[in-house]
Amino acid sequence: MSFQQGLSGLNAAARNLEVIGNNVANANTIGFKGSRAQFADIYANALGAGGSVGIGTNLSKVAQQFGQGNLTSTSNPLDIAINGDGFFRVSQNGAIGYSRNGQFELDKDGYVVTMNGARLTGYPADALGNIAVGTPGDLRIDRGDLAPKVTTEAGVSMNLDSRKGVLPAGGFKADDPTTYHGSTSMSVYDSLGNEHAVALYFVKTAANTWSVFAQSDGVAVGAGAAGALNFATDGTIDTATTTLPFALSIATTNGSVTPLAVDLDFEGTTQYGSTTAVNELVQDGYASGKISGFNVGADGTILARYSNGKTLAQGQVALANFVNPQGLAPLGGNLWGETSASGQPLVGSPGTGTMGALQGGALEESNVDLTQELVNMITAQRVYQANAQTIKTQDSVMQTLVNLR
Repeated sequence: MSFQQGLSGLNAAARNLEVIGNNVANANTIGFKGSRAQFADIYANALGAGGSVGIGTNLSKVAQQFGQGNLTSTSNPLDIAINGDGFFRVSQNGAIGYSRNGQFELDKDGYVVTMNGARLTGYPADALGNIAVGTPGDLRIDRGDLAPKVTTEAGVSMNLDSRKGVLPAGGFKADDPTTYHGSTSMSVYDSLGNEHAVALYFVKTAANTWSVFAQSDGVAVGAGAAGALNFATDGTIDTATTTLPFALSIATTNGSVTPLAVDLDFEGTTQYGSTTAVNELVQDGYASGKISGFNVGADGTILARYSNGKTLAQGQVALANFVNPQGLAPLGGNLWGETSASGQPLVGSPGTGTMGALQGGALEESNVDLTQELVNMITAQRVYQANAQTIKTQDSVMQTLVNLR
């Protein structure tokens, strides 16, 4: 009897419409992955029968389609999109879930969380911004001040004009420009992050020799010159007769460690027949800073920016991938769960192995193609009508049999 075939076809078409309707309903859900209903035919073989007639169809599987969705830029730095394979790994009350929805925010404790409060996991960073890749943990952004770093090394790269005449070193006076040939200044920082202005003065005391005097905040550093630069005939520093770096001992009176010891190097400094000019000033200290923003790199590193111009890694987002992503179980709330069919998660850093790269300030849209889904909906509707017609036809056949006399 074809009632069974028609009924199974109606059920199949109804389930197909449910899948299509769910896809359409989530067309604007960030990170959503569309599904496709897959069907299989049903046969019942009779012993000794010359042939077999199918008895209908059934829903074999609702297969998720993990194709890439379009990426859209946003103004939220904690919006993160995955470009490629992989899932965000999130933790909620000890339960691990996986998601493609990158809409994250900070909770009151500074943890990076989803809209449902699940915490994004990754690799933490220490106080110096060093990331240790190991077992992923909950990512937290420290919004406290960045501690200052004391200056221990400084460097000056410049050219000193070889055409200048010789001046007596003993006649140097910082307030008299006629007693030196050039000067520059740089900032250094003590143990409390206080800035000190160090002025350097250069006096040519012999044909290829320059004495360097230093002052900090207007006070002379040491008695006499901080050191002397001797140059070879080709204009480069004569390293055989020049002791580098110069050891500056700067006295401080603000409660920081005193004296402030700074090694001053002049690597790359030359004495050529051109105007005295500074090419580079560097030092390794900085003042304390307040967090002013953060961004996520392609490798998942969360970099915090501070008011002192420094950046510091706060952690790195971890991604997970599966041998069979279609085996994941949908949990709702933009989450999937691991199953025996999916296999164990392969966890790693973005951009490594099979993991895709991340794009901060962007979101991955749903991969649902509305045009295709609407066409599928029309087709499913027609299939439903056709199966209803087979039942109607069988009913007519039975009515004819009943009316036989």
